[in-house]
Amino acid sequence: MVRVKICGITTVEDALVAVAAGADAIGLVFHEQSPRSVFPEQAQLIVRALPPFVQAVGLFVNVEVDVVNATADLCRLDIVQLHGDESPEFCGLVARRVIKAFRVKDATSLDSMRNYRVAGYLLDAWSPKDYGGTGTTFNWEVAKIAEKFGPIILAGGLTPHNVRNAVKAVAPYGVDVSSGVESAPGKKDPEKVREFIRKAKG
Repeated sequence: MVRVKICGITTVEDALVAVAAGADAIGLVFHEQSPRSVFPEQAQLIVRALPPFVQAVGLFVNVEVDVVNATADLCRLDIVQLHGDESPEFCGLVARRVIKAFRVKDATSLDSMRNYRVAGYLLDAWSPKDYGGTGTTFNWEVAKIAEKFGPIILAGGLTPHNVRNAVKAVAPYGVDVSSGVESAPGKKDPEKVREFIRKAKG
């Protein structure tokens, strides 16, 4: 069964809604330019509220590895998701399992994936100015090519309306959604969250 991560969680309430709906992981964004960004103090409260077996994933974009590791320790993150231009060497210095994000424009966007030895590979839509959360999709056929590198997490423009087709087309290890289940940036819509997870796992 496909795993589901609800990203851009900013409150304990939204985290618990996601968990009750069947989310396998929640995502906490530590990127100040994002409308879904949280401070470590907020993240600590959210992580403490999670029940067993739900993973807390911290998203970082082009920050020093010492900051990544210190934040992961402080907030007791299970996994670190690197969404910037981090090198394979940088990933090796992170003291957590790593999900490395790749922004997909076409098949050539996957060329560098072979250089990374990480726990999972997240594929998001390419944008000239944003590192994710754009709400746009990409050609899912490209994602199928990436499976040879390891567990693939499909992201980019997923919603309750298209996630079932995405899972059928790609059969990814997991799917990741943020803006597609929101009522406003950083605020999840409970019904959209429930519908998304139901269709992803159905």
